[in-house]
Amino acid sequence: MILTYLRMFAALGLVIGLIYAAAAFVRKRQGKPGILSMLAYQGFGPKKGIALMRLGNDVLLVGVTPTELKLMKIYSSRELELESTEPRKKDGTL
Repeated sequence: MILTYLRMFAALGLVIGLIYAAAAFVRKRQGKPGILSMLAYQGFGPKKGIALMRLGNDVLLVGVTPTELKLMKIYSSRELELESTEPRKKDGTL
């Protein structure tokens, strides 16, 4: 009987340890910037609006509805005077 309880607590400890390890892994990966990032969002109602999203050096204007995402326009970062995601050289150029 005691052996059964010990096995149960050992298995429970193993499961809890795996959950903590998975959570630490996910937190570590979330800190890295992705290829796509949200710059701004303006809602116009429930689940409707427009979003500015950065994809590399381009900025996408996207219309959002409950059933679709529609690309409205593509801007370059220079056109909108936004900082580039590429590292700058020491003289300030890209």
